[in-house]
Amino acid sequence: MLAIDQIISLKTEIQQAASSLGFDLCGIAPAATPVRDRDKYLEWLGKGFHGEMKYMERPEHADIQQLLPGARSVICVAIIYNTPHPKSIECNDPERGWISRYAWGEDYHESLKNRLKLLVDAIRKIATEPFDARICVDTAPLLERALARAAGLGWIAKNSCLIHPKKGSWFLIGEILTTLALELDQPSPDHCGSCTRCIDACPTVAIVQPGVLDATRCISYFTIEVKESIPEEHRAGIGRHVFGCDICQDVCPWNRKAPFTVLDEFQPRTFNQGNDARTSPPQEKTSSFNAPLEWLASLNEEEFRHFFRKSPVRRARYRGLLRNVAVAMGNSKVKKFLPSLRCLANHPDPMVKEHAQWAIRKIDSDDC
Repeated sequence: MLAIDQIISLKTEIQQAASSLGFDLCGIAPAATPVRDRDKYLEWLGKGFHGEMKYMERPEHADIQQLLPGARSVICVAIIYNTPHPKSIECNDPERGWISRYAWGEDYHESLKNRLKLLVDAIRKIATEPFDARICVDTAPLLERALARAAGLGWIAKNSCLIHPKKGSWFLIGEILTTLALELDQPSPDHCGSCTRCIDACPTVAIVQPGVLDATRCISYFTIEVKESIPEEHRAGIGRHVFGCDICQDVCPWNRKAPFTVLDEFQPRTFNQGNDARTSPPQEKTSSFNAPLEWLASLNEEEFRHFFRKSPVRRARYRGLLRNVAVAMGNSKVKKFLPSLRCLANHPDPMVKEHAQWAIRKIDSDDC
């Protein structure tokens, strides 16, 4: 058992090590899911707001001890992914598709895991007693934002994102569950006040009440999690989004002065436009930031895998991205997309074909 002064010193050294590894925030929470968050989560599940995301029903979400028996502390970290590029609400070109900001660069899961492994190694060198640890980055059944709030990394806002008063909400979080007893941080107070900008801005009315997101109405859910057909009544609200959505964060006042990352891995990746950027002569450059819809529609599956290698966009799968692109083209009402849509309407995948046919009807309709 460590003495109090040793516990305080160890926490300070852990935070310094986290900073040296590129983490922008680091705090300590108790190894227990806050009761109010557990109850709220179960209520959310009970209302079916998770839709097809059945993995969220796993019972371990309520019990950290099932993930790491003997856990006493949770080291919560955050890393900024924001870049100087314009927000989605500042880019309204209907000929371009929006990919969510966090997905412009490399897949954050591996990036954070690698840094957390190095942090565990650093802690083993400075800790005076042996300990067990488990790394979690989004994929473990854990109420991560609740723990991050308990660790002082921010408050859970009305849009359900975690917000830090100086760094905004453009960051990714990860955790180390550990059997070490560490000095705990104080939970962050809520600073949303009477602001409802995120609620008012959501084009699909997915934020049904402050702090409650109905995922089955969310653009991110439809463009990432739903693997089959998007219900027609929800397609218009998707706008030009082809992977995820940033609107509720774009309008948040706490993000007006949010800092930018210095890490290359979160910068937009660039591509040569062409049928095969690996063998064609150099052509016009494009990027994952505000990508041309025609270019996205022209990709074959091999090119999709090449361009979006180690990218979060791979989660949508090739057919899912084409489906989303067809919806965005239909919503654009831009007639120059009709040749591309006719090609997609002949796609061998029935889902892609149906969404392209819908988009053609939408562009051709007298209501356009």
